[in-house]
Amino acid sequence: MKKEINVVGAVVVDRGKILSAQRSESMSLPGMWEFPGGKIEPGETPRAALVREMQEELLCTVEIGDEVATTRYEYDFGFVTLTTFYAILVDGEPQLTEHSEIRWIDAADLNSVEWAPADVPAVETIMAAYATQRR
Repeated sequence: MKKEINVVGAVVVDRGKILSAQRSESMSLPGMWEFPGGKIEPGETPRAALVREMQEELLCTVEIGDEVATTRYEYDFGFVTLTTFYAILVDGEPQLTEHSEIRWIDAADLNSVEWAPADVPAVETIMAAYATQRR
């Protein structure tokens, strides 16, 4: 039986640009892009896990907003349930610690990079929301 992995991702928004992170060669799915975040620890709420993960991974503090999407995806290594939330930076600038690159991408151009499959529904939701706002 495959393991179940519950993770969270931050859709950090700044002036219409979205913080995106490229997975490094030492991570699973190397080279693919994702919303930064990580695993939910036992006893932790998804929002608390996301605040902690952003401090650990990118050395910055975020304020968590509304949920964007929840996706369950089957990878070779197990089932990943990813819940993404909108977030804003409240302290510090994101810094590389685990990823190979971080980039601010215009919401309309999110599909310009190759996203990890579990992140794709959130990407589509964000792009649709920003397309509607621009009309």
